[in-house]
Amino acid sequence: MLPRNQFEALVDEALASLPVYFQEKMENVAVLVAIWPTHDDLRRASVPPGHMLLGLYSGIPLTQRTSSYNLVAPDTITLFQGPIEAAAGGELAQIREQVRHTVVHEFAHHFGISDDRLRELGAY
Repeated sequence: MLPRNQFEALVDEALASLPVYFQEKMENVAVLVAIWPTHDDLRRASVPPGHMLLGLYSGIPLTQRTSSYNLVAPDTITLFQGPIEAAAGGELAQIREQVRHTVVHEFAHHFGISDDRLRELGAY
């Protein structure tokens, strides 16, 4: 497993690689890193036994926010280091690619794009 600071640097790199237009539109969202998802994370994401959860978006998507959206805790995007590294086979280049893919995927949820729509777009 990569040292935590090296994995976090890959997350920062992925965030910096997002188009400026999207960076400017991100609002009230925090990106976190955890080693593994909790049982509650897996349940909330409806992950079946034997499957991995690479990232999790929690919050109110931008498309669902109304004028009464204020004084709300930030949305969170959590990247799970263990599953990402496992899915990438432990190779740094593949880990970097998987981190970026997961960041883009979770930010799509922040922008209101569902998993069904991501499947339609071929993002899986």
